[in-house]
Parts: sequence; structure tokens; C-alpha cells
Amino acid sequence: MAVIGITPIVNKKTGVTHLTTSQLIQIFTGKVTNWQQVGGHNQKIVILNRAQGSGTRSTFERWALKGHQSLPAQEQDSSGMVRQIVATTPGAISYVGFSYVDHTVQSITLNNVAPTDANVVTNRWPIWSYEHMYTGKQPNALTKKFIKYIQSPHIQTTLVHQLGYIGMSEMHITRDVDGTVKQVGDAHE
Repeated sequence: MAVIGITPIVNKKTGVTHLTTSQLIQIFTGKVTNWQQVGGHNQKIVILNRAQGSGTRSTFERWALKGHQSLPAQEQDSSGMVRQIVATTPGAISYVGFSYVDHTVQSITLNNVAPTDANVVTNRWPIWSYEHMYTGKQPNALTKKFIKYIQSPHIQTTLVHQLGYIGMSEMHITRDVDGTVKQVGDAHE
């Protein structure tokens, strides 16, 4: 139905605005424990995870951490709560959907690529996932009508954007369950 970009966020007082994938993995696996080790201030790193089983966490660990699991740390179910805790906790780092980033936290560029919709649609920013709708095996007529409405060009370019997602028609690439990325319209799809 849509695509969501996910970005690492940090407390604004860490002194860090960009990381490499290797540094991000080292932070979330506990090999780097102070922001000074990655060019920031002399401050302990505080990891905040989404709950086990969270789609955001699964996406982050697969695409940002290259399959590494994050250290056990405080977990939160809500992206809004994650943002609030990162904003108010010195040294904190976590990850949220793009729509949750505001002036209270610092999003992180990764490998000199900014977390933007424009970079998601080309897969330059690989930390994203598909948003789905599920029904029973035989959805009723009203359910089918609703799904068709959500997929309509008007909703995909208005409401989907207002909610902080990327419309499917904007994607220049697709990614299958195995992680294979193809250009939209590729003859091998």
C-alpha cells in the first residue's frame, strides 16, 4: 500500500550527524560505547530499541545493521515515545519512521546519504519497508472497495504523503523478500 523510510535518530547533544554503516553496527552491537569514538562528544551511548517483533526493528536490523541484532536495551512499542525518550535522554540513539523525525531529535546521514524520500525511491537509502493491508481469504465487497480506494492515484499522492509515507507509484525500484532490488518495469520482474 505504501513505503516507509526508517532512520536512526540521536539526542541532539551527541555531536553526531552522520555515521557509516560500520559505525552504526558497532554502536548497536556494543563495540562502540561512547559518542567520542565516532566523532561526537565524550558521552556514553544509550541504545533504545523498538520492541521485539516490531516491523520497524526488523527492518532496521536487516537493512541498517546488515542482519546483526541490537544489544538488549530498553524497548518501546511507540515511535512517538521513542522520539520523546531520545530527545530527553543524553547520549540516546534509536530509529523511527521518517514521519516521526522533528526538531527535537537529530536524524543521521548514513554513508553520506541523507534519509529522504528521494533516496528511498531509488534505494540509495536502503532502510525502508513496505506497508501492507491484510484481509481474510475472501474480502467482502466493501473491503475490496476500500483497498482499491487506498491504492488510487489520488490517495497515493495525497493522504499517503500526509501520513509520512511514500506512494507505491513513486518507487523507482522494488525489493523482494530475499532483498533483491530491481528497477520498476525491469523485464525480469
